[in-house]
Amino acid sequence: MASMESAADRTFRLRWERWSPDIRSGLAAVHHDRVDEVLARVETILRSAAAARPDDLRELDEARLLRPDWLQDPSMMGYVAYTDRYAGTLTGVGERLDHLTSLGVSYLHLMPLLRPREGANDGGYAVADHRSVRPDLGTMDDLSALAAQLRERGMSLVLDLVVNHVAAEHEWAERAIAGDQKYRDYFITYPDRTEPDAWERTLPEVFPDFAPGNFTWNERMGRWVWTTFNAYQWDLNWANPDVFCEFLDIICTLANRGVEVFRLDAIAFIWKRLGTTCQNQPEVHQLTQALRQAVRIAAPAVAFKAEAIVSPDDLIAYLGAGEHHGLVSDMAYHNSLMVQLWSSLAARDTRLTEVALDRFAAKPTTTTWGTYVRCHDDIGWAITDADAAAAGLDGFAHRAFLSDFYAGLAPGSFARGLVFQHNPATGDRRISGSCASLAGLETALTSEDEGRITDAVARHLMLHAVVMGFGGVPLLYMGDELGMLNDADWATEAGHEDDNRWVHRPRMDWDLLAAAEADHASPHGRILVGMRHLIGVRRRTPHLHASVESRVVPSPDPRLLVLRRDHPVGAMLQVYNFSEQTVWVDAQPFADALGPAAGDLISGHRWNLATDRVSIQPYQPLWWVADR
Repeated sequence: MASMESAADRTFRLRWERWSPDIRSGLAAVHHDRVDEVLARVETILRSAAAARPDDLRELDEARLLRPDWLQDPSMMGYVAYTDRYAGTLTGVGERLDHLTSLGVSYLHLMPLLRPREGANDGGYAVADHRSVRPDLGTMDDLSALAAQLRERGMSLVLDLVVNHVAAEHEWAERAIAGDQKYRDYFITYPDRTEPDAWERTLPEVFPDFAPGNFTWNERMGRWVWTTFNAYQWDLNWANPDVFCEFLDIICTLANRGVEVFRLDAIAFIWKRLGTTCQNQPEVHQLTQALRQAVRIAAPAVAFKAEAIVSPDDLIAYLGAGEHHGLVSDMAYHNSLMVQLWSSLAARDTRLTEVALDRFAAKPTTTTWGTYVRCHDDIGWAITDADAAAAGLDGFAHRAFLSDFYAGLAPGSFARGLVFQHNPATGDRRISGSCASLAGLETALTSEDEGRITDAVARHLMLHAVVMGFGGVPLLYMGDELGMLNDADWATEAGHEDDNRWVHRPRMDWDLLAAAEADHASPHGRILVGMRHLIGVRRRTPHLHASVESRVVPSPDPRLLVLRRDHPVGAMLQVYNFSEQTVWVDAQPFADALGPAAGDLISGHRWNLATDRVSIQPYQPLWWVADR
C-alpha cells in the first residue's frame, strides 16, 4: 500500500530522526528522569513551527542544508548597528540598504530591538516582551518585511536573544510577583539572605559601579531575586524545562519572521552552581546543544552565535568541545583577538598577542569566529597574569598601562577614550571609545598634523585588515567604515548620562558619509575607500574560508604580527606592523614559507623574497600568497 505520508511530514520525520538523539542527550544531562516528557513537548513545538514556516524560508532551509559552510565563506561580511541610530526605524533601515550593499555586507546585526522595559533597560537587554518590537522602531510585520528585503540582497538578519534574564516587567515576572507558582519557578528567588550570601562568596560583579551584588529584594513578592546584571533584569531558572520550551518557541517564532542568526546574549551565565562563578558550567553546553539541534529541525537555515566573553580555556566549549563537538553554537566572538589588537597597538609589541593566540585550541572546522575591532560594549582587558608573564610582562601593570593609554593619560598616547566601571578593589578599569578615536584620529584631526592623521588612518585600516584576514565573519561596527569619532554629546541624552559606553554609540552621520564619498582624499574618505577595498579583496580570497585556522608564526621582530593560513589552494602569510616605524627583517623565513616571490593581495604588488631583507612600512598590512 502506498505511503500516505506528505512531503512535509517526511521532511520533518527525517530531520527528527537525524537530530532528536542530540536533543535527547542534551536534555537528559539536565532534566534526567523528565527527558521523555520534555522531548515530547519539544516535538510538538517543532511540528507547529515547521508547519508555519513560510515557503521562501523553506527554500532558504534547503539551500543552507546544501551549503552548510555558508557562515564560513569569505564573502560573509558583518555589520552591527542600532536600528534607531542607523536609520530611525526598521522601515528606515530598509531604505538605507544601498550603503550596506556598497560595503559588501551579507550579515546585518541589528542591536536589541525586542520591546524592552520602560526607562533604564541596559541598552535594550532588559526585554519585557519577546514577541513584539520596540514601538518606536516599528512592528513585527515591519521586522518580517525588512528580513525579506535583506534576503533579496543576500543579507542575513541577526537578532539578539537575551537568554540569561528578562526585564522585571516581563509577563513571566509579573505573574511570579502575583503569586503564580508556575512562573515563580521561572526565576531564582529566596526568602532571606542566607542562600544569597552563600552564593555571593564566589560571584563576581558585572557592574560594580551602578549595580553591585547579584541579588535584589522585591518588596511586592517579599523575596530576594537573582539579578546578575541590573536590579531590573531577573535571571531565569534554566533548571526548569518550562524555560527551555519557552525559548525554543520564541526562537522558532522569530525564525519564521526571517531572523537567520540568533546572538545568544549572556549565554555563559544561564546555569548556577554553588561555590563557582556561575559561568561556563557544563550544563550551559548541554542546554545549548539541545536548543541548537531542535532548531535545526524546524529551521535549518538558522545559526547560533554565542555571546560568551570568557577566557580562551572556556571559549572553545561554546563552539563545541568533546562530546559537544560541532553541536552547539555555529559562531562565537573572538574577544581575545580584539583585546590583543589594542594591546599590541599601544605597546607596539606583539609578543603578548603571540602568547595569547597560541593558547587557543583548534575550533571545530564547521564553526566560525566573529572577529571585530570594536563593538557596542566597552573594552575589558581580558589579559591573564600567566599570559603576561609568558611575554615578560607584569599582568597588573600592563592592564593599568592599557587603561591609562586608551584614556589618554599615558605619555605619548594618541587615544581619546573614557574609563568605564573602575573597580578599586581589583584595579580593573575598562575603556569606552570609538575605534577611530581610540586609534588616534580624533587627536590627529585636532592637531591638524598630516603625519599624525596618516598614522591614525593607517592604524584604523590595519586593525580591520587583521579581523578580515583572521578567518571568520568580520563584524564592522556602524560608523567604523568611515572612521566616525566619539560622540561628544553622549551624556546629554536622557538615560545615558551614567553610562559612558554611549560615547561610541553615536547616530549614523550621513552627512559625513556623503562628504567622504565626495572627497576620497579626506581622512574619512581614505578610511571608507580603504575599508571597501579590504572587503573586496577578502571576498576574492579563498584562503580566508573559516574552516582554516590562522596560526601564529613567531615574529622576527616584536613590532610585527605574523599569521599563517594553510588552505588547499596554497599557503598564505599575513604580516602586520603595529608600529609607526619602518621595520626591516630577514626575508628568508618568508621565502621558506612561500617561495622566492609573493603577491600581496591588498596592494597588488609583487614581492621579491629572494633577497636578504624586506621592509614593512608603518602600520602596513600584508596578505602574501605564493606568486604563481
